[in-house]
Amino acid sequence: MPSIVAVILTYNESAHIADCIASVRFADEVVVFDSYSTDDTVQIARDCGAVVLQNPFENYAQQRNAALKAMEDRADWLLFVDADERISPELAAEIREASAQSGYDGWRIPRHNYIFGKLTRGAGWYPDYQTRLLRLGAAHYDPRRKVHEIVLLDGGDSRLGTLENPIIHYNYTDGVQFAAKQRKYTAYEAKIMHEQGIRPRPQNYILQPLRHFRWRFFTLKGYRDGLHGLRLSLWLSWYEFRKYQILRGFWKR
Repeated sequence: MPSIVAVILTYNESAHIADCIASVRFADEVVVFDSYSTDDTVQIARDCGAVVLQNPFENYAQQRNAALKAMEDRADWLLFVDADERISPELAAEIREASAQSGYDGWRIPRHNYIFGKLTRGAGWYPDYQTRLLRLGAAHYDPRRKVHEIVLLDGGDSRLGTLENPIIHYNYTDGVQFAAKQRKYTAYEAKIMHEQGIRPRPQNYILQPLRHFRWRFFTLKGYRDGLHGLRLSLWLSWYEFRKYQILRGFWKR
């Protein structure tokens, strides 16, 4: 069977890292690729038997590309897992089977996102495909996409397969964490738009949030999650508005 290295990207993930490592022990090697955590993430990872490598964080695409390069001689395939994600035994078996198939350089995997403790299947959180199983030497991340990274396969999308069993993602635990991450993502996206020369127009502050709500709540069926889906759709529409406010700030500098 081809060899698989599971790589967990971390920064201050002491609350999650032990359970995450336990879920990927089916891999031939587990590597924690850490961004110089200031808590005890590194010690816990070592105590759990993982190899720890550290690399300064610049952005998400850069960090994943650095991990891919560091793993080139260690295995045939790399499985990326975030610290707040878990791999079920069923998915582990499917990953093993997929790695043995020829004709593929990458596999995308659906996710079950638990937001505020509730499995969320509408508003874009399912199937939420993530291309995480990559043939080493045949894939990289688009360096222009510094957040919400995009995988580029050297052989093109025809070399991409789809798995059935989902990654379990213990996403945002509460509103405070949700808001903090959305602020970070929004700032990244506004910066990218500024670098692309995009200027906000007056109508963007009204039309874009409305379109985003319609997309989340109706097109992506956020209504299926009831009040939970409504709250998430409204929240993300607000951050769409904030994105254009931040973008305006960049142009005023």
